[in-house]
Amino acid sequence: MRFLASLLALLLVPLLAAALLVAAALQAAPLVSREATISPASVAEARGLLARNDPRQLRRGDERTALIPATLIDEALNHLASRNLRGRGAFVLVHDAAEVSFSVAAPGVPGPRYLNLRMLLKTVDGLPRVASASIGALPIPSALAEWLIASAIDHSGLDGDWRLARQAFRRLLFASPSGMVVVSYVWDPGLLDRARAMVFSPPQMVRIEAAQRSLVSLLERYPPRSHVPLATILAPLLARSAEHAPAQDRAALLVLAAYLSERSLSTLLPQASGWPRPRQVNLTLMGRSDSAQHFAISAALAAWAGEPAANAIGVYKEIDDSRGGSGFSFGDLAADRAGTRFGELVAADSPRLQHALRSGLGDADVAPSLAGLPEYLSEAEFKRRYGGTGSAAYRRLMTEIEGRLDALPLYR
Repeated sequence: MRFLASLLALLLVPLLAAALLVAAALQAAPLVSREATISPASVAEARGLLARNDPRQLRRGDERTALIPATLIDEALNHLASRNLRGRGAFVLVHDAAEVSFSVAAPGVPGPRYLNLRMLLKTVDGLPRVASASIGALPIPSALAEWLIASAIDHSGLDGDWRLARQAFRRLLFASPSGMVVVSYVWDPGLLDRARAMVFSPPQMVRIEAAQRSLVSLLERYPPRSHVPLATILAPLLARSAEHAPAQDRAALLVLAAYLSERSLSTLLPQASGWPRPRQVNLTLMGRSDSAQHFAISAALAAWAGEPAANAIGVYKEIDDSRGGSGFSFGDLAADRAGTRFGELVAADSPRLQHALRSGLGDADVAPSLAGLPEYLSEAEFKRRYGGTGSAAYRRLMTEIEGRLDALPLYR
């Protein structure tokens, strides 16, 4: 009995230690709590940064120095964390260092519990190194943190791409007074090729080209600049997919999102410049072209969720949202949510969606009525009436929109 008791204690000690480590790592409040949006100012900053470092104007071996606003890195990091981890991220300059933080809700744990990661990065001989790190209240040795990062890169299959980027990288400086991260690099065209290969595989490229040709064929039926309901194009475009395979349907939604965002696919895929170009037709949803844009881009984003291409589609959405237009619109939000619901059905290869495509779709089948939803609110008017996106008045309207979506047979 003493032997069994000793053996049991020997087994319980590591389990108890592991439980204590988990308890120390999980916390009741998130370290990072913020919205997942990217501001129009950051979109404009990103455009300017890309224009100043346009790969098409660089030759192999050219050395450049890029001044990247810390606020842009901050919003981009939060965007990626929200898209890929369903969490939040933050980046801030602290003297001659940078602090990176992430918060992710812990799944399957009673009560609100969060996994909070914090790292302090400093430059050593021009290279970023982990100065300190912690998960929750649990400090992590810097060497262990760097090993975990290297292991994550290797496990994700990005080790080759990481080595290529390291070869191009020369120096990094955290310039806190100016709010900039200074990056010096030597251009290698292979970086751009590898980035595209990471986002779109050769089979995906074949499917995207097929979807582009299908869209061209469908739009040729209508006079240029004519107004055409989106569902009139959406149903046959997806019906042409091979047995409604989700991969081909995702390609169709990507092509449609690019078309409606008025961004050429060739900005992402140079070979697309040789593909047929769709006729300019004004696609509308519930009689509105802006609603069609919001629906298609959100549908593509939901259908590609978890794929590297989702971030490229996210760029289309942020550009679309940054246009501002005539003010804040709950109608646009309703179109966004309808598109997300539709894209989720595509990703799940829903039999209900396949049946609806065979039966024929109309606008009223894929999007709710916009009647009574406040439109075109200026920033001042929105704040006066709703305060913010966390207010009770705002949440009531969002509940109303979700209720209208729930009433549609396709989304029940």
